[in-house]
Amino acid sequence: MSRLQGKVAIVTGAASGFGEGMAKRFAEEGAKVVVADLNTKGTERVAGEIGSAAIAITTDVSVRSDVEAMVYAAKSSFGGVDIMVNNAGYTHRNGDMLEVGEDVFDLITAVNMKAIYHAAIAVVPMMERRGGGVILTTASTAGLRPRPGLTWYNASKGWAITATKSMAVELAPKNIRVNCLCPVAGETGMLEKFMGEDTPELRAKFRASIPLGRLSTPLDIANAALWLASDEAAFITGVALEVDGGRCI
Repeated sequence: MSRLQGKVAIVTGAASGFGEGMAKRFAEEGAKVVVADLNTKGTERVAGEIGSAAIAITTDVSVRSDVEAMVYAAKSSFGGVDIMVNNAGYTHRNGDMLEVGEDVFDLITAVNMKAIYHAAIAVVPMMERRGGGVILTTASTAGLRPRPGLTWYNASKGWAITATKSMAVELAPKNIRVNCLCPVAGETGMLEKFMGEDTPELRAKFRASIPLGRLSTPLDIANAALWLASDEAAFITGVALEVDGGRCI
């Protein structure tokens, strides 16, 4: 249980769902973890459950000063950052693309896209001084196989995948690996928006579109993230890893 021993990781959107799963799994494997989220109570709960290997910080990833404060907290508490996980995400409700308000569109781009830029500006120089690092983003199957109803969310995740690949090439000489995960929808707070509404019938229909017959779980995503963040994936960069039970086939 020491695949991340001596490493320091920041996980955004870590107060619940996939982010919580990653923060806890990373800590199990020896990492010090910064649990970052806009949900203060959630970050405190998750960090408290992890124990002394974690700190909680309230962070709005769409605000550059918040991201800088988050990275500073990692440096002050644990000495730096080795792993940056851009997991925080936002979506509009499944429906007509023309009915998504500009304020919602702007929030999607700020959280799903611009936050990756903010994080890179903050952590890349630090990682370079430390001899390398890992940047990992939670993208989505929506960025690979977009379907009607989530057009602007799909587009933001497609952007995240392209940014991942471009960053991977540019940062490789600095020994910074950049990858992203493409999960199928799971039991998270955004599931109801992905489906439009949460009913047993819609869940059954969605599960039927996944060859392995179930939704994703935080542990599924956390285990994939752990591998990509660990030295076991030392030669893996620029990958958009599908964690989707076969959904994208």
